[in-house]
Amino acid sequence: QVRLVESGGGFVQPGGSLTLSCEGFGFTFSTSIVAWYRQAPGKERELVASISNADGLTNYIGSVKGRFTLWRDLAMGMVYLRMNNLKPEDSAEYYCNAVTEKGMDHWGKGTLVTVSS
Repeated sequence: QVRLVESGGGFVQPGGSLTLSCEGFGFTFSTSIVAWYRQAPGKERELVASISNADGLTNYIGSVKGRFTLWRDLAMGMVYLRMNNLKPEDSAEYYCNAVTEKGMDHWGKGTLVTVSS
């Protein structure tokens, strides 16, 4: 059974940093496209960053470029999102998503990030 488990969220002041982790079970990261999404209250869920399956190429939305870094540890079955210089507008529930080689779409339950002074 495919599962994604996020961790690492929390409360941080503006300018602070957090690292989110996503642990995957029941599928292979190297053959899946994995992404982080976020959803703030009253807003639609948006794609924050993704990493491709074959070559590990990463993509970011403009608002986080230069501040967020996504990488994976294939041996551990983990994907990480390092978030630096956090802003209040980064506050949201962050979700890990994986689309497997079979085209199946899987979501974690989310981890909350709150950026506030």
